[in-house]
Amino acid sequence: MTFMTTEPSTYHRRVAEQKRAAIIEAATRLFLDAGYAGTSLAKVAEAAEVSKATLFKQFPTKAALFDAIVTESWKVEDEGDLRPPKGDLRAGLTAIGRRYVALLTRPGVAALFRIVIAELPRFPELGEAHFERGKMPYFDSVRRYLDTENALGTAKLDDTELAATQFLGMISNYVFWPRMLLMNWAPDDASMSHVVDEAVLMMEARYGVTTKRHGGG
Repeated sequence: MTFMTTEPSTYHRRVAEQKRAAIIEAATRLFLDAGYAGTSLAKVAEAAEVSKATLFKQFPTKAALFDAIVTESWKVEDEGDLRPPKGDLRAGLTAIGRRYVALLTRPGVAALFRIVIAELPRFPELGEAHFERGKMPYFDSVRRYLDTENALGTAKLDDTELAATQFLGMISNYVFWPRMLLMNWAPDDASMSHVVDEAVLMMEARYGVTTKRHGGG
């Protein structure tokens, strides 16, 4: 006897993921071009080449769609070579710094910030969504890493929240924020890697714990 299953097939899941990606891409483009208020879900469906029913099934409101865009833009794939190793402050911060550069230079991230900044006076909830669903979860992941290093004794930090702010700020102030004013700001990979390395050295000099070995000599 053949039993029917209600589980979606691999094919249908793939199609749904492709449509979701198309919707998010189209919505981001329309939000940037026409503003949040000037973009309707019907326009997004048309631009994404999906039916209104398909769009409403995944995103019943414009706010839900924006939340998904924010979440997706801050999503970090947990690649093995970018996972911060524990017990080695320099290696861990270097991995985090490189991952942060990759995130900040990802296509669409700068555009998303511009949408939020432009629409903030009329739609303050966009700023709250961006902060709570994007920036804050990422920031917390860095703070938790520093808490771990503090507990392991490889770093001495009285305020891991401040330390995380300092580290990410040293990187974003060169890699990202000039993009908000200078459309052609695009430092090369070597320059961005240098900024990460210098930020790591600053953190290590301020918070790193050096183990002193005693012995004859």
